[in-house]
Amino acid sequence: MQRDPDSPRTGSLSRRTFLRGGALIGLGATAAARTLAEPSESTEAMQDPAAPQGRVRKGRLRLSLRINGTPRTLTVEPRTSLLNALRVHLDPPLTGTKLVCDGGNCGACTVLVNGQPTASCMLLALDAEGQAIRTVESLGEPGALSALQQSFCDHDGMMCGFCTSGFVVSLTAALENNPRADEGELRRACAGNLCRCGTYPQVFKAALAVSRQNQSRDHSHESGGSK
Repeated sequence: MQRDPDSPRTGSLSRRTFLRGGALIGLGATAAARTLAEPSESTEAMQDPAAPQGRVRKGRLRLSLRINGTPRTLTVEPRTSLLNALRVHLDPPLTGTKLVCDGGNCGACTVLVNGQPTASCMLLALDAEGQAIRTVESLGEPGALSALQQSFCDHDGMMCGFCTSGFVVSLTAALENNPRADEGELRRACAGNLCRCGTYPQVFKAALAVSRQNQSRDHSHESGGSK
């Protein structure tokens, strides 16, 4: 007696089973395509300009950051770091803050957030809203350098320059906190800043020179006031 070709077989795939499985796969693919074609509620919310606060549209976030004392508005993805926001998304961009390791290890991207040295590559731009952000551009400019920037020039405290702005920002914070900081304080202040060119001795000389200038000026004021 011949076996029905459509009857199930132990350990083998029958034609009927194959066709049934193919039909189910086709139905599943159709349903998946329909689901992908129809935006979800969360996607619609992101695209809706009337979404909460009206700030999210098509996956991008509208931010207002206070940078160097000036409000700056930009539109970025929620995952954008403060470093990337400064260098890429501002118009005009602020490129004094350097991108080197992008992992919080080298200090080249250091900025001041509420007066504290911060690795901007490790801080989301979103989390920087409402904070007072200062970059190296706020400290001085050609022809009107800060005392520390000028001291870096005088003491040859830079080589390739990638790490320089990070050192200047970190040491600026230390000297603002204690204008008479000693060498130990200054070294600790930039412990998170790396210089691959090895200019550490010149960096410390530059910072110490500013500290000594502050001490000398303060001493002169004290002497003049005591007369």
